[in-house]
Amino acid sequence: MRDVLAHRGPDGAGLWADDRTALVHRRLSIVDVAGGHQPLSNEDGGIWVTFNGEIYNHRDVRAELEAAGHRYRTRSDTETIVHAYEQWGDDCVQRFRGMFAFALWDAPKRRLLLVRDRLGIKPLYWARAGDRVLFASEVKAILASGLVTPQANRAVLSEVLATRYTSGAETLFEGVYKLLPGHRLVFECDRVRVDKYWDLPLDGPDPALDRLGDGELVERFRGLLQESVRLHLMADVPIGVFLSGGIDSAAVAAFMAPYAARPLETFSVGFADTAFNELAYARQAARFVGATSHEVVIDDADFFGALPRLIWHEDEPIAHPSSVPLHFVSALARTRVKVVLTGEGSDELLAGYGKYPRALFNWRAGGMYEHLLPRAIREAVAASVVPSLPGTLGRLARRSFLAMPRRPADVFLDNFAGLPLELQRTLLDPRIVAGADPYAASLEYFSRPNGASGTLGRLLYTDMKTYLVELLMKQDQMSMSASLESRVPFLDHVLVEFAARLPHRLKLHGRTTKRILREAARGLVPPAILTRPKMGFPVPFPGWMRGRWNDVAHQVLLDRRTRQRGLVNPAAVSRLLERHRDGQCAGGDAIWALLNLELWYRTFIDRDGIQTLPEAGPLRAAA
Repeated sequence: MRDVLAHRGPDGAGLWADDRTALVHRRLSIVDVAGGHQPLSNEDGGIWVTFNGEIYNHRDVRAELEAAGHRYRTRSDTETIVHAYEQWGDDCVQRFRGMFAFALWDAPKRRLLLVRDRLGIKPLYWARAGDRVLFASEVKAILASGLVTPQANRAVLSEVLATRYTSGAETLFEGVYKLLPGHRLVFECDRVRVDKYWDLPLDGPDPALDRLGDGELVERFRGLLQESVRLHLMADVPIGVFLSGGIDSAAVAAFMAPYAARPLETFSVGFADTAFNELAYARQAARFVGATSHEVVIDDADFFGALPRLIWHEDEPIAHPSSVPLHFVSALARTRVKVVLTGEGSDELLAGYGKYPRALFNWRAGGMYEHLLPRAIREAVAASVVPSLPGTLGRLARRSFLAMPRRPADVFLDNFAGLPLELQRTLLDPRIVAGADPYAASLEYFSRPNGASGTLGRLLYTDMKTYLVELLMKQDQMSMSASLESRVPFLDHVLVEFAARLPHRLKLHGRTTKRILREAARGLVPPAILTRPKMGFPVPFPGWMRGRWNDVAHQVLLDRRTRQRGLVNPAAVSRLLERHRDGQCAGGDAIWALLNLELWYRTFIDRDGIQTLPEAGPLRAAA
């Protein structure tokens, strides 16, 4: 179980066990390189911990604990967890600012405590196996125990294909669960109990903040972000930054630069296809803060050559093609540093995606549309007029209030799905989709905030609890595939709680997204980056699927083994591949989802290990 995770910790390995519990650890040494070995115990060896992550305020907590009489043997933040538990019990987690997943064994009480950080930056999975509880940073370690048989959890398959994640604690492996962000698990007396210790503020914008001037709120936000970046620089090893060319990572780099003892090092990835390349903006941001920039450029052969191995690293079908270039830039960064800061989390926190203004427009316009026109006319427009509209106009209309019911599941979720429910009914075996409600769990989050939160607040809360957790898992697994630690200063919980209570005008103002960040970063990042539209790390996968890789997908998705699995409708999948290849439909997202799902089945459920894709045909010269 420990050594299947060697990529997460190549610097050392630890194991401790008594007659009831075994704790193991793979170490990526970052803080107290010489002395922070794990598992680690308190003074008398009664309490042991194995820990993944960083407690950024551990020095402040340590001072308080030493004043209370606790004695330290190391300089590591890991030891603070042990003594904080001795002092405050399970509520010790309320004292920590950081990213963490830890397991703590209290031997005198015969009690296991598992804890995951508030936002889900670090992963933690668990399973029951008879009278045992197994836990790990990755599912593959639980499977390596031999006590859990890998079986596909088909009950969540429709949700995974639609939303790209599971909203609740279930995973795509039957009987394997993720500990949700902001939750604790206690195992004692043969019983598992899970409780929530933190949540995002649910009561909407703070009226007291709403009464302050925008300038003062921008200054407070800037101060909190600067403090978070400073805290995230805690390390005894070199630190760099991922630079995409967007405002989020450029702002992080700008706040990092004054603290750097040597020129900041930035790391960026681009594609050989220049239409999908942001490297020019990344270089501009690096020059602006006086950083040394490093770049890697990948092509389709690099992408598909790495894909099967990265599915093994991620334990799941890869949700987003951008995971693959993230692995390559992580490998580049690992040649120079052990830690990077990234801009992840800003979009969900501050309404940075273009989908937010589009969704709100459709929601409001749809309300007026329902008020003005009878249902029969609206249904006629959706059935007859919208399908006949040409080109871009037709594509936009099909994703607007003119074509969809005014329900949150349709306007906010299915409208932006990877594999929408209607398409699932075409491509999948009917038994997979029958009775499926892929959005039910997400809608529970949407319904949780009170009325003061507004529609935008509900959308942001839902994405923070679902979509962001998937992105953070992607970032963790892809950076750790290269033995690199990634940190996310936008997700310091003090900053998150402040931002959650901000007036909506400082997040989304008309079509201007992340307004408060744009104001806070003014003068710190190049003006061209401050005002450029979000590119969103696009990957040329759809174009590759119109060329020589279409045949590769055809071989994987329609071979004998796939047909025997009984997941897809072979004739429908064949038509999808052909129509996408010929430019008759935009099937890239669906092909990506099905290809990853099949490779995941072969890797984990069939237990065939890391796969190799069929060889692609030669590149054809352009006409």
